[in-house]
Amino acid sequence: MDLFDLLFAQQPARQDILKDVILLRRFVVPFQHEILADLVTVIQAAPLRQMVTPGGYTMSVTTVSCGDSGWVSDKNGYRYASLDPLTQKPWPTMPDSFKQLAQQAADVAGFADFKPDTCLINRYQVGARMGLHQDKDEQDFSQPIVSVSLGVTAVFQMGGFVRRDKPLKLPLYHGDVLIWGGESRLRYHGVMPVKAGSHPALGEYRVNLTFRKAW
Repeated sequence: MDLFDLLFAQQPARQDILKDVILLRRFVVPFQHEILADLVTVIQAAPLRQMVTPGGYTMSVTTVSCGDSGWVSDKNGYRYASLDPLTQKPWPTMPDSFKQLAQQAADVAGFADFKPDTCLINRYQVGARMGLHQDKDEQDFSQPIVSVSLGVTAVFQMGGFVRRDKPLKLPLYHGDVLIWGGESRLRYHGVMPVKAGSHPALGEYRVNLTFRKAW
């Protein structure tokens, strides 16, 4: 047993982090080959790009979406759009493997009948980060957020309900799924700068799949 396996042998598969915040360790691993293959298909259909915040800052992650809508950011603000502004075409269809994974994870976490209609794909390279923010561009806050980690390790920050609250720091490994909703749906959260590392499937990158019900 190597160090990686030993680490997870000592941790329960499900960890209740906070009220309505659940971490499923290595949940994706049994399905990873199909998920990774479908990820490549989505990215081939719509290129990753660096979006610009309303304040004019270029995001450090590269991003694309799939599903009925996609999350976009530009000088006009944050929002969901039915067309990819880069291609003026509909976003790639969400793969069945993606939707099934998100729904199964939500069920295990206690959020039945999750109906994701969009998946935001963020790719992190060394040094990329995501500042503390709330997910509040969606229309229905009763639906949870399902966040899938692939590739190199990252440290996720789960904060409170105001930005100044000190966040809890969670290391997320390849195959982990973090779900939050209910009373915790509008917690601030983010990702600390990704450190150098390597993963057999994704090299030096971390990829995050975030499933939401946008409309």
